[in-house]
Amino acid sequence: MVSKAIARFARLSPRKARVMVDLVRGRQAGEALQLLESAVANARTTSPGVDLDALFVETAFVDKAPNKHMRRWRPRAMGRATRIQKGMSHITIHLGSR
Repeated sequence: MVSKAIARFARLSPRKARVMVDLVRGRQAGEALQLLESAVANARTTSPGVDLDALFVETAFVDKAPNKHMRRWRPRAMGRATRIQKGMSHITIHLGSR
């Protein structure tokens, strides 16, 4: 049984999100419950009799999301402007059972 949760367009840079995902990957679901509540809820709806202690983080990864929604500009010298990069991420977590 595999359950997955995807957080799309998270307002967090992919570099910072990968640090958090590295802390969670391979752990028991009970240890990392605060970051995995959505995936655990999905597992409970797909199979109601699932044992929470048997779940573990099978796969966790972060992808860079397109930055269409957060466009910001900063004034520069001689009347020019440059874009301010605001990080956006897609965070995916797959839970499996042992």
